[in-house]
Amino acid sequence: MHSGVLCSERLTISQQSTFVLESLACHAHEGVAFRDEEKPRLQADLGKANFLMLRNHGLLVVGKTIADAFVSMYTLENTCRIQIDAQSGRGELTQVNPLIVKGVAEAMRLQTGGLGGAFAWPALTRKLDKLDTSYMT
Repeated sequence: MHSGVLCSERLTISQQSTFVLESLACHAHEGVAFRDEEKPRLQADLGKANFLMLRNHGLLVVGKTIADAFVSMYTLENTCRIQIDAQSGRGELTQVNPLIVKGVAEAMRLQTGGLGGAFAWPALTRKLDKLDTSYMT
């Protein structure tokens, strides 16, 4: 994963990107993020965004629930992967119409209050229950 790719080139070239780019913030790399003096800068850079790209470091998401955070991280990682894969090709990239991007953001806000972890989480936990229930202990 190349963290920073979406910060430098915000390409709305996939449906996933329409969920992420309207609420993406970036934070400059300051080394391993454990020093107290960096915390206010992390908070300021995140602001009201749900997705934070730590340049040259990694990804961070926030959510009202574990389910929301999980679905947000999954979507952000896929957005990055899709963009990198698309940019590795030789063809011209087709951007999603800005009116569609705006419509998706508004629909998510009205319908689910976000990415809708509450909708996906039950199915994901049922799948996990079939694979391995050891996480419950």
